[in-house]
Amino acid sequence: MAHLPVVLLALASFATAGPALRPRQAITSLSAAQIAAYKPYTFYAAAGYCEPATTLAWDCGANCEANPGFQPVASGGDGDATQFWFVGADTKLGTVIVSHQGTDPSQILALVTDSDFFLDSLSPTLFPGLSSSIEVHNGFANEQAKTAPQVLAAVQTALSQFSLKKVTIVGHSLGGAISLIDSVYLPLHITGVTFQTIVYGLPRVGNQAFADYASIGSTVTHINNKEDIVPILPGMFLGFHHPTGEIHIQDSLAWDTCPGEDNESDLCSTGDVPNIFEGDESDHDGPYDSVLMASSC
Repeated sequence: MAHLPVVLLALASFATAGPALRPRQAITSLSAAQIAAYKPYTFYAAAGYCEPATTLAWDCGANCEANPGFQPVASGGDGDATQFWFVGADTKLGTVIVSHQGTDPSQILALVTDSDFFLDSLSPTLFPGLSSSIEVHNGFANEQAKTAPQVLAAVQTALSQFSLKKVTIVGHSLGGAISLIDSVYLPLHITGVTFQTIVYGLPRVGNQAFADYASIGSTVTHINNKEDIVPILPGMFLGFHHPTGEIHIQDSLAWDTCPGEDNESDLCSTGDVPNIFEGDESDHDGPYDSVLMASSC
């Protein structure tokens, strides 16, 4: 991590500055069955790292084999200038799946600590009617905008072709950030369906107004692994906040719910990893219930 700006690394140590809430009594552990219910979506997030040709053919190794009934509709990206993505239908789960590629830990850390990033309002063309007070990390917004029209068209096709009424958006790391912005974008253009977002190793994406908006309806779940440092970046002192919906995987492998936004209990990421020097970058890729991201493509 020597490539990260030293000053910003020091500032990041204040990422969780604020009053200690620690509502331990409100935190509960998921049952084995509840954990297992996330696993299909975990594999879909991991498959986001696979080449578009393989996801379009649904021949991407273990990540595809885990959901054999998936029917792809579209895929794209080059894994460099544009993150990979794919859209298709899982009729067994009764949902359209949208998956976005993440990035390796060193790249996401550089992106969330680069001194060039800033909070900015979302494009009124892509997000019509959305308040300008809702702001997101400009780098994440730029990544989401690259594929937004293609993803929207593919989702509309999949909903119609398979007569589905639900959309599930998944992703890990940078892919999770793109997916969270998609969770605001897609409902502005598609009505009459329900949405859920399940993401992994999510950095903070936007300001308080964005976090509050993304929390409406409690449709977002963001799952963080042990002492992963990415979820505590960018720091709250820079104006960034998480939406509700965190599930934190403990060292014991228990999965605990963390009510509220940026819950500061030591059972949740914001409290468990008070600064980047007490975290572990190697936890970022998982495992998430035995699934490692960016593997088996």
